[in-house]
Amino acid sequence: MGSARYRNGMTLADKLADIGPTDAEMGFKDAEKWMQGRTMYGGMSALIAYLTAVRAFPDLPPLRAGQIGFVAPVGERFSLRAESVRQGRSVTQVRSEILVHGNVALTAFWLFGGAREANAKVAPDKPDNWTGPAKEAEELDTSKAPSFLHQNYEIRRAQDFSGPGEPVVRRWIKLKEPSGLDPVAEMVLLGDTLPPGAMRVMERQGPLSSINWSFNLLDTAPATTDGWWLTENGSMFADEGYSSERLRLWNADGKQMLAGMQQVAIFG
Repeated sequence: MGSARYRNGMTLADKLADIGPTDAEMGFKDAEKWMQGRTMYGGMSALIAYLTAVRAFPDLPPLRAGQIGFVAPVGERFSLRAESVRQGRSVTQVRSEILVHGNVALTAFWLFGGAREANAKVAPDKPDNWTGPAKEAEELDTSKAPSFLHQNYEIRRAQDFSGPGEPVVRRWIKLKEPSGLDPVAEMVLLGDTLPPGAMRVMERQGPLSSINWSFNLLDTAPATTDGWWLTENGSMFADEGYSSERLRLWNADGKQMLAGMQQVAIFG
């Protein structure tokens, strides 16, 4: 927590304080730190859509799931809208969208649900091939990584191989500065951080682009130790220029917090 910006109170939550439904074009402070080429990093744009939803409809039950479609590039300026699709006795469904120049650039569908007495219990998976805690892991150089990674994350190795091989990318990740966000909002930000596992089996280098991202939140009060999260992307099928990816995120103790899927376009 040592930066002057954080000591002066400008957390990420502060910079996103004005985010909410509006027909007027808006943006947020330091957006350039979260760009990935010509578009905003998917976790940040999903976070903006999530904040739009929960600020439009206060007193929602806990978030249980999200479905995000990355339709077009999201830049530093945009407008936002949200609508309640259905409110049941325990489940509320909300749609939110980011618009750029009046056109939909991201559409998101959020499912909020109150707790009920459990009628079935299944424990989530533990990480495969656990290589030890983050404090013992090798720190990775992010100087050549996309701007949003280099500027905002600490990354450490969490698997015992690199380069071509099994189509899985697993890393320890941590925000360089405390975000000031509530834990669920931080999960939305962090859950889509890594590149796809298919990058390990690509025959030649080329650009990659997320098309969608769907996730289920397994813990409505996620928590970890020292800010470290273990995240993994693995390709389950890749062909014809696309990869179907499984995304998982655990806390520092190996308890799974998030389970997701994603379709990725592979070019080149």
